[in-house]
Amino acid sequence: MISAKSTLAVLCALALSACGSSPPVQLYQLRADPPGPLAAVPQAASPTWALGPVLLPEYLDRDAIVRSSGQATLNTNPGERWAESLRDAVPRLLQQDLARLRGNDAVWRLPLPPGMTAERHLRVEIQRLDADSAGRVVVLQARWTLIDPSGASKPVVAERRIDVAASGADTDALVSAHRTALWQLAQAIAAGR
Repeated sequence: MISAKSTLAVLCALALSACGSSPPVQLYQLRADPPGPLAAVPQAASPTWALGPVLLPEYLDRDAIVRSSGQATLNTNPGERWAESLRDAVPRLLQQDLARLRGNDAVWRLPLPPGMTAERHLRVEIQRLDADSAGRVVVLQARWTLIDPSGASKPVVAERRIDVAASGADTDALVSAHRTALWQLAQAIAAGR
């Protein structure tokens, strides 16, 4: 026979474990496929670019999806996380998108394979990549430098702010807007704008 003390202890343990359960975590992924139409890949051989490094601000080095709030506050929801670190996803997607736009053999990530050289080195600094407080617009601010490693020509430096409206108020639409912003950045870099 189970004593009243044992029953009470089991009920207390169950109640405490129910209180301590966390909400389910939803993972979000920046899809590999670009969200827009592909431009025609140049037929002539494009100069080879070596991509790297791609720098992201420290506040993006987390698995939580970041939203701005007010003038200096950043908010996260513990139940909404990136499936892959942005430090890994952003350089990979930029390289893939640039290769789609310039040709598969025209863009490589550093370090280059043995025996390969690049006519230009591309460095990208993501200065901002987050959603506004309403979660309706993703803002990407980036600066990039295209360097001739031989020193024969001056570096080309450009900067761009990209605002992408989310198609809805949910997090899935917001993540899709992140992906669109990265695609638009790749287009701007490839076009030299």
